[in-house]
Amino acid sequence: MRAPPLPLLLLLLLLAACGPPPCAAAAPTPPGWEPAADAPWCPYKVLPEDAEAGAGRLCFRSPVRGFRCQEPGCAVHTAAGHSLRASVLRNRSVLVQWRLPPARARRVRAFMLDCSWRGAYTRFPCERVLLGASCRDYLLPDVHEGVRYHLCLQPLPLHAEHAAAEAFGPAECVEFVAEPAGMRDIVVAMTAVGGSICVMLVVICLLVAYITENLMHPAFGRPGLRRQP
Repeated sequence: MRAPPLPLLLLLLLLAACGPPPCAAAAPTPPGWEPAADAPWCPYKVLPEDAEAGAGRLCFRSPVRGFRCQEPGCAVHTAAGHSLRASVLRNRSVLVQWRLPPARARRVRAFMLDCSWRGAYTRFPCERVLLGASCRDYLLPDVHEGVRYHLCLQPLPLHAEHAAAEAFGPAECVEFVAEPAGMRDIVVAMTAVGGSICVMLVVICLLVAYITENLMHPAFGRPGLRRQP
């Protein structure tokens, strides 16, 4: 059995090395994170610093449905209790989502979302949001790149007694860092250049294989034959 020619072996090796990488599949939404089809609008207030719960302008937002966090344009960070997560998007916004068991959700009056970021010597507050009991997500816009953020969500009970507040336990917190966009662009550019080089090498090997099989073999494949006068 004749062994395959060397150019064909090189071509097969290049195709194996330069094959397209597996596509980054969108992370499916785990059970409990997707809002119900009849989920109501979310009332919320963005509170200024050192403001009471009644301050701030009342706003409404619709729940986010069908959200998928797909790399490299999105990174998910989940709290230790697995009931709070932050999806850091490439456009420097963060989708914060949370879930509660039904029995616990019925005892919630509202949610307090506290945001801060770490400086060189201290923490700086970035946003305080009071959200209604029906809210299960919030979009935090315009985060700074390369800064470590600290988000905490505290459910507020129906009754303000100390025992009722203790039943919810401490606030759930999550930390994340928004990756600089420049670094992501460099990675994408390097991947594109690498793919182009692989395509060029494959084309060159195809040409070498064609020349070897079709042009060189007729001239040197049968050396014993001589032209008759």
